[in-house]
Amino acid sequence: MLCFHSGQAVALIFFALGLGTLLPWNFFITATQYFNERLAVLNITSNGTSGGGTTTDYNFDSWMALLSQLPLLLFTLLNSFLYQWVRERVRVVFSLITIFIIFALTAALVSVPMQPDTFFSVTMTSIWFINMCSAVLQGSLFGVVGLFPHRYNTLFMSGQGLAGIFAAVAMLSSILCDAEKSLAALGYFITPCVATLGTLLCYLLLPHLDFARYYLNRSRSEASQELLGSSDKKILNGKDLEANGKFLGEPQEGRERSSVLGVFKKIWLMALCVTCVFAVTVSVFPVVTVRVQTVYKDNAAWDKVFTCTCCFIVFNAMDLAGRGTPSLVQWPSKGSLLFPATVVSRLVFVPLLMMCNVENSRLTVLFSHDAAFVAIMALFSFSNGYLATLCMAYAPQLVHRQDGETVGSLMTFFLVLGLALGASLSFLLGKLV
Repeated sequence: MLCFHSGQAVALIFFALGLGTLLPWNFFITATQYFNERLAVLNITSNGTSGGGTTTDYNFDSWMALLSQLPLLLFTLLNSFLYQWVRERVRVVFSLITIFIIFALTAALVSVPMQPDTFFSVTMTSIWFINMCSAVLQGSLFGVVGLFPHRYNTLFMSGQGLAGIFAAVAMLSSILCDAEKSLAALGYFITPCVATLGTLLCYLLLPHLDFARYYLNRSRSEASQELLGSSDKKILNGKDLEANGKFLGEPQEGRERSSVLGVFKKIWLMALCVTCVFAVTVSVFPVVTVRVQTVYKDNAAWDKVFTCTCCFIVFNAMDLAGRGTPSLVQWPSKGSLLFPATVVSRLVFVPLLMMCNVENSRLTVLFSHDAAFVAIMALFSFSNGYLATLCMAYAPQLVHRQDGETVGSLMTFFLVLGLALGASLSFLLGKLV
């Protein structure tokens, strides 16, 4: 039973690692109200008087999306080469420590008075470096999870989905608490600092578990097999085991890793699908969705929490549900033409969300009621989590196990490419509404 419990611990660790990889992005994206409030300060002239009472439109949401996805794209690509030169342990630990330091700085700046231009520059710089580290972290961890049975990929993706709920609930708590605004914001940004340290602890614990060591040291299969007793062969995923207790997934002797191009030729469809999924999502979330207003403007309490609840919590809760569903059902199958068709069909959500009750919209509002917006958001986010998880789970099944790390790096690159394309489109769509 030792290995069974070890396998359960590995499952929990991968869930926690998935949570930790997307916490930085989610804590920044959910705090758009805080950042926009600090930027909406009257410009001050050199003599200390108000500069005509005008404010600067920083277009914060779109710039945040773009300057978070560009470093993700660049450094995810760089990570595809870094894994051959820099040890995975060094990449992961360095990234987590840097993210912790930047979030600690962000928390410290909550109570520091700053001019809007300076605050905007500092915030964008923080977003750039946090996402630079997140790219290396996410690419490295997708490479690690690619070495394990397919269900661990689903657990990792589900952890990423929970990161959004974690951040949204933290923001809702800070809005509802009676504490002064700066104190509430300080508590909000300290939370990911603690979570990042927890993620680092989970990662350092992983190689000390017997079940994880087997997959991390697959080339030493004979030595690892001694860790497993005959009564302990039923480990979490029975599909990986033969009746005689031998692992089906052992690499053939002398087999070398395929080239990056060779791996891409096998997974290109899944790579393009995951790009499309996230390009559609980021093009309207959060740039368009945060502008949707409640029809119950007279209810001050509901108006105060509407965006956090109906935009962020609904999105992240349904996204998490979507990420967990592939562990129960996987449809369409990876070889079906219906799969890419389903991915492309998500484009319909772009006009649907743009025609919700967006403040000062230039378009015709067809879905003015809160319930309509919530229903569209629920389907939009569920399909995002479900299809993205299927893409990331199907891709490693198309190659040999020893190419798992290469698949992880490539799929992460195309995932981030989709985020970057969506962030670029968000400028245009933001102007249209």
